[in-house]
Amino acid sequence: MPPADLLAALVRMGLMDADAPPPAGARLTGGVSSDIWRIDLPAGPVCVKRALAKLRVAADWRAPVARNRYEARWMARATAACPGLAPALLGQDPQAGALAMAYLDPATHKLWKDQLRDGNADPGFAAAVGAAIAAVHAATAGDAAVEAEFPTAGIFHEIRLAPYLLAAAAAHPDRAAALTRLVEVTTATRLALIHGDVSPKNILAGPRGPVLLDAECATWGDPAFDLAFCLNHLLLKCLWTPAATAGFLAGFDALAAAYVARVTWEPAAALEARAAALLPGLFLARVDGKSPVEYLTAETAKDRVRRVARALLAAPPTRLAAIRAAWAAELATTRDLA
Repeated sequence: MPPADLLAALVRMGLMDADAPPPAGARLTGGVSSDIWRIDLPAGPVCVKRALAKLRVAADWRAPVARNRYEARWMARATAACPGLAPALLGQDPQAGALAMAYLDPATHKLWKDQLRDGNADPGFAAAVGAAIAAVHAATAGDAAVEAEFPTAGIFHEIRLAPYLLAAAAAHPDRAAALTRLVEVTTATRLALIHGDVSPKNILAGPRGPVLLDAECATWGDPAFDLAFCLNHLLLKCLWTPAATAGFLAGFDALAAAYVARVTWEPAAALEARAAALLPGLFLARVDGKSPVEYLTAETAKDRVRRVARALLAAPPTRLAAIRAAWAAELATTRDLA
């Protein structure tokens, strides 16, 4: 049975009668930062999400639960910019730190991460993701009203910059200056509304295109972060499902091209240069930060990531194609991944 406080939140949201019998439900899996439930109301199932103060990772990683309200705000803004990009927002309850949204059936909304794991690397879908991210950035860039809705720079630092880039800097002191500089530039670049966690685990392949979930990191910040964060996963997947490497690299190219072609709020070359600088730091963070990807367990595989990331941090590229080429060259070598 769903927790009583989440049911009380549904009552306050006007989605359930106070005297209604407790509905059935099931806890949903997959996230580390929230408690997520499918709750079966008379009108149909809804998804209820509550932010956790301590994330479910090995490291001691805490974050303000107020991020839930900003996730709701991102959903509203993203839907306005790109209809269908976020699930329908049904309500938000600050008292419980919870929101309710439409429940999307896994039979019709496949998780992109699962598809990539299985080697289904569709460059067309990757391009659609890039276009959708760019649509939100373009629609919100320079909008003071949107900026005022997201006073979340502190939250973003606590749940993105510190546990990723600064944690990697602690693990690699000889690259700490480069990683710290990435944090400084990202913190200072405030141009548009960003999602902050554009990862295949948070993207559904729906019948009408991508649907983005889990905007807990949403902030007014640097659009290059969203682009680099997502591209990073397409590179890492080459070690998870090596047989699909060509498709993952094609997806990298397609997503980057679709996004860069839609940059209207600043010179596209400037944004690409920031994304290219960020990507090696994020690449390294996914093996040596507070939230390492769970599918890279062999040290030999992690060392391949470290080798490429460290070289690129020492000599930062300005084009995304240079990172793709460096990674493809590493993959072409005959190194033991066992």
